[in-house]
Amino acid sequence: MTDAVRIFTDGACRGNPGPGGWGALLVYRDKELEIFGGEWATTNNRMELMGAIKSLEALKKPCRAVITTDSTYVMKGITEWLPNWIKKGWRTASNQPVKNADLWQQLMAATAPHEVEWHWVKGHSGHLQNERADRLANQGIDDILQQQKAHR
Repeated sequence: MTDAVRIFTDGACRGNPGPGGWGALLVYRDKELEIFGGEWATTNNRMELMGAIKSLEALKKPCRAVITTDSTYVMKGITEWLPNWIKKGWRTASNQPVKNADLWQQLMAATAPHEVEWHWVKGHSGHLQNERADRLANQGIDDILQQQKAHR
């Protein structure tokens, strides 16, 4: 596990809730993989989580991964809040149910086989790979909107 897979993720929503998309760029040595998807009625935070989940699920074997996200929700959730949520039975500090607990649990399962390092970058700040992930997330939205038009 010497070389790391560098992963750049993003989520987008048109309306919140509304149609949403997630995107990820995976880079390993000189190879790149772009993945994306979308959902009809979702939130931006769910799509941010899906970008991370789907990128980790795309890895074919356990490896070292460096994930860069522009979501403070994902970054703080995975690096700060998660242990306390688990201790409190998926309740927040104010004793409310954790939002998107299903996806947080899915993200935990997706990270389990890997050695994952998390980084945050400011969104829409000219970071090339983050901008690509943003375009992929929007492509996920465009695709589901096109599907809707095709079924009319």
